[in-house]
Amino acid sequence: MLYFPYYWCKFRHESEESYGLKWFMTRESKIYVTLALIITLVPLTFISLHWPVKWGGPGPKSPGLWQALDWLGGGIAAAFIEETFYRGWLQTLLTRKIGAVFAIFLTSLLFALSHLIALTGWLRVATFFPGLVMGYLRYKGGSVMPAIIYHALCNIWAVWWAPVI
Repeated sequence: MLYFPYYWCKFRHESEESYGLKWFMTRESKIYVTLALIITLVPLTFISLHWPVKWGGPGPKSPGLWQALDWLGGGIAAAFIEETFYRGWLQTLLTRKIGAVFAIFLTSLLFALSHLIALTGWLRVATFFPGLVMGYLRYKGGSVMPAIIYHALCNIWAVWWAPVI
């Protein structure tokens, strides 16, 4: 998933930049990422603190050092891989065919459904909503980097705060 979009560009003789695969952050992108993190993670932290025990709450969790490092490494790697594929390649292709709004929506839906492959549960499909945020960050930033940063920080948050179902 990480390398495929780059091979796609090379095979089709298209620039990586047109797919947002030249990673950069503008000042505006940094502001958008910061606002997105505040708007999403502050309320989710409050919700996590009041999440019913029978549903895997309340947070924060206390994983051991190696478990936390494993989760952090996996979450950060997933951010790079998934954003390159979904927001860089797929969203760009769909935007060209159906427009940005529908592309962001459809890419977010496919992103959420892909989270059901490894582990099923209704909360896994909730990744649709941060998918919308990441799609918007990719669209406004012109690069996948804002979406990667947001995704990675959300995954780091999830190591301690997300309910486990």
